[in-house]
Amino acid sequence: MAGKMVEFSSNGSTSTGYLSTPATGKGPGVIVIQEWWGLVDHIKDLADRFAREGFVALAPDLYHGTVAKSPDEAGKLLMALNIARAEKDLRGAIQFVLAQQETTGAKVGTVGFCMGGQLSLYAACANPNVGACVNFYGIHPNVHPNVAGLQAPVLGFFAEKDGSVTPETARKLEAQLKSAGKQTEFHIYPGVSHAFFNDTRPEVYNATCARQCWERMLKFFREHLG
Repeated sequence: MAGKMVEFSSNGSTSTGYLSTPATGKGPGVIVIQEWWGLVDHIKDLADRFAREGFVALAPDLYHGTVAKSPDEAGKLLMALNIARAEKDLRGAIQFVLAQQETTGAKVGTVGFCMGGQLSLYAACANPNVGACVNFYGIHPNVHPNVAGLQAPVLGFFAEKDGSVTPETARKLEAQLKSAGKQTEFHIYPGVSHAFFNDTRPEVYNATCARQCWERMLKFFREHLG
């Protein structure tokens, strides 16, 4: 079914997001975290895709109504992001999803892309209500997850030809998580670039790798969220 914009509490304030629920009735909750562009149609479509697979999916609007129209604007929005407010928005989004009558289980999954990938890990480290974390080529210079607080398993997807999040950077993060005793599984896809999962960007999209990530991610969430 098609989703809708909703408003939810965010630590004394309010925020908005795009909520999509499964036609089958009930399912685990997933928080879908935007790229640096904002809450664009691609992210809303991903929430709808999750709903079709039986998940209750919420994509919070971390830019609060602003959408970038160019990489330059997106970069400025990324750097201007209030990290403390973003954490509150994500915490509010998690509580909102868990409170939905359609949501099963006591924990949610988080998944994010680019900026959102780093925020997915950040949210999982800060919130014990996250039961599974997926990180797609996550990067944000001002977001520093507290790995010690991480309780959820982490699934990571990265690109061999990513100049922003190099394979070396991905392997360093993987080693950090594993050395801290965290359950971690990273995949670095050969021959593809940053944002290869985004089917609205034909210059980088790779259908084969995107399909493999999607299938692995669904299996991961179903295994850890029920």
